[in-house]
Amino acid sequence: MSREIRVDQPGRLRVVPAQPAEPGHGEVLIDVAWSGICGSDLELHAGTRPEAFVRYPVVPGHEWSGTVRSVGPGVDRALTGRKVVGEGFRYCGRCRPCLDGDTTLCTSDYDETGFTQPGAWSDHLLLPARLLHVLHDAADLRAAALLEPASCMAAAALKAAACPGESAAVVGGGTLGMLAVQLLAAAGAQVTVVDPREERADLAKRCGAAGFTAPELAAGSFDVVVEAAGASGTGRLAVDLTRRGGRTVLTGLAHDDADPLPPADLVAAAVTVHTVFGASSKAWSHAVRAFSAGLLDPEPLITHELPLEDAERALGILADPRTPTGKVLLHP
Repeated sequence: MSREIRVDQPGRLRVVPAQPAEPGHGEVLIDVAWSGICGSDLELHAGTRPEAFVRYPVVPGHEWSGTVRSVGPGVDRALTGRKVVGEGFRYCGRCRPCLDGDTTLCTSDYDETGFTQPGAWSDHLLLPARLLHVLHDAADLRAAALLEPASCMAAAALKAAACPGESAAVVGGGTLGMLAVQLLAAAGAQVTVVDPREERADLAKRCGAAGFTAPELAAGSFDVVVEAAGASGTGRLAVDLTRRGGRTVLTGLAHDDADPLPPADLVAAAVTVHTVFGASSKAWSHAVRAFSAGLLDPEPLITHELPLEDAERALGILADPRTPTGKVLLHP
């Protein structure tokens, strides 16, 4: 009998038996290999995620990797047995943003795996085949479970459009920041990581950073700055570190920013500011290509692995500021 983790309501999480459904037309059934946990899952469990972006009861899990077990009518049977990852946004494919390739901006009602649709904190996952990205047969599924956050950073890297030899800074040395470092370095940029945790310097260099500095010591005039921290003041810091005429990409969500950036200061900075909301299909393809080519290696960012039944403990580890954590994975 299969199992899944269900959050019936904020604060109430339990392991329940689940019978995998047969895939319908255009769907695939996936044997989940690994499932990741991120800050939005903490919000889902705590009940602090905005109401429009969650529907209880729900099986969490929007970061995952697995193998196609079976396919439904209308799906190429050659997908059976293939290693895959998949997009979370259930976009319509018909509205103007979708047709423009901005699938995360779909004008249909918000619908996403792990938040409004059953996710991958389960032995099995049912997904529309159109959302799949197929991996090489030799792909490391453990590392591939980080391709969802990597795709979000791929969206940032595409907007940053770093050229070989340009200077770049990444504000934030967590999992997202380190993924951004790898993608910017792969584009040929000289990357500096800005983060208060000096113990992350070695990992930053392993990910391709040429330099590491604390925020209070950060200075310079970078061609490109990607903000990947989502903390109070990091948006302003990112703009301040960008040269006049440069590009700033904001990806974090600081819910209580004590040091916001006034519009007048933004105009005076004369930078082009981009923002990222999730990962479009184009960004997913970019991340998967980089991973398949060996230019993106999420494996060093994994710090904890727990069985599916320990999901609540895993959430506690991630939420505890005293515990140094990178990516926490569940293993069904």
